[in-house]
Amino acid sequence: MSVLDQLVRMKGVFGREAAGRTVALLERLDRMRVRGPEELIRLHETVLFLRAYPQSARVVRLADSILAGFAARLRDLDPAPFEDGEVSGIAGTGISTNFSYPFARRLVERHGREIEIDWENYTHPDRLGSVLARLAPAAAEDWNVEAHVDWQQWFRALDGNLPWLLDRVDPATYDLLEIPLVWKLGDSFATRSRSRLRRRKIFYHSGALISRRDVSLEKELAGPDIPSRRLAPAAAHSILNLIVDASAVRYRELWGFLYPDVRRVEHANLGKGVELVWFGVAREQRLPLRAYHCGMFFKNGVPLGYIETLSFFERCEIGFNLYYTFREGETAWLYARLLKFCNQKLGVTCFSIDPYQLGHENDEAIDSGAFWFYRKLGFRPTAGPIAAAVDREEKKIAAKPGYRTPPATLRRIAEKPLFYGDSARWDSFSMRALCQRIGRGEAWPWIIARVGGEVSVQEIVRAKLGPDEARFLRLLQRAPQLRRSLLRFGRVRG
Repeated sequence: MSVLDQLVRMKGVFGREAAGRTVALLERLDRMRVRGPEELIRLHETVLFLRAYPQSARVVRLADSILAGFAARLRDLDPAPFEDGEVSGIAGTGISTNFSYPFARRLVERHGREIEIDWENYTHPDRLGSVLARLAPAAAEDWNVEAHVDWQQWFRALDGNLPWLLDRVDPATYDLLEIPLVWKLGDSFATRSRSRLRRRKIFYHSGALISRRDVSLEKELAGPDIPSRRLAPAAAHSILNLIVDASAVRYRELWGFLYPDVRRVEHANLGKGVELVWFGVAREQRLPLRAYHCGMFFKNGVPLGYIETLSFFERCEIGFNLYYTFREGETAWLYARLLKFCNQKLGVTCFSIDPYQLGHENDEAIDSGAFWFYRKLGFRPTAGPIAAAVDREEKKIAAKPGYRTPPATLRRIAEKPLFYGDSARWDSFSMRALCQRIGRGEAWPWIIARVGGEVSVQEIVRAKLGPDEARFLRLLQRAPQLRRSLLRFGRVRG
């Protein structure tokens, strides 16, 4: 068995003997030259897991040392195997994608010299023509009458660069240009290898990780509140920048990461070295009907994943993404703590999982068995054919040790949401159906004019645009008549 194979087996193994064994293996690997992209990726992800779930302080120091030296290990290698979304962001590599305007601007402001237009992969450079013709009248000579113009050459003739362009186009125009950006990550602290949330105290595991069978959502939701505090503006800005970087190197963008409400960023201590940085969106970017919140969670300072919530009355549509490196950790416990925090902050009691998270048009979720992760935590399908199919599968699983649900069946049972808590007709509600019924009208004036209710439109709009959308949700949660009416208006028929 190779040294790396032995190290992989130490993930999730704890105690003094395990710590000593892990240290010895890390010391050997720190001196070894690991060859080949596949083995280098495996080394990186294993060491990053150990950095998040360490057995001792020595393991932390050695893990950081190995990860800090990854740029040197990858020197002169073909970058292509390291650019896949599952493994992108390793020190010494780069990424290429077209970010939205706000993400591109925030990245360029901090990493400008390392980020350029990826002309080699720009399939629509002609779209720059109309923009350059407006910015430089002489360029209209080519734009209006010439074919096959080299717009990259024009861009350079104007001494153009990315900051120059971002300063001169509006966000909508920039997004339509679909400009791919190449980010040479080098050895920066934006890489997955080195990105860390500052933490004074490391949590060292001494016993077995908490398994799914030891997690009860019911007990967690009934437990004491999770301590949290609001961050000062300077600290909030710094952490939000870290979150943008951590998301960007994985080719991910979230609405809340694009437009965070910097004034109300909270830090929550979930326990066991896990921290959640939680926030809503700026007032001018809020959704018309649902309340939006999101956050990134960290283990011993290492970014583990993110959460996104869309809340309406007591229902919370929750999106949960744990980066694949850490899926052998305490996933169920972590998820339960996040639901507890949402319940605590927003007053939500009914949680739903979007079909995409379960595997609908999402092969990654099918491969990881996401449906059964949520089902075994107590989430249930709605009544009907899917519920019957799930019941049949559960009987097969109980009767046949080692049985695995076929991918085709997983895709079928993942076509509808799963719910936890009292769904009380939310299972037949569609926000899209409600919004389409509202049509061209303004959301809350349209609703109140037709259904009335216990609250006025002024109260709702004031709360929706208030400091925190949590108050808006609490207001809705005290309006059962309004809830019943909106459930009826948004009901999917047939």
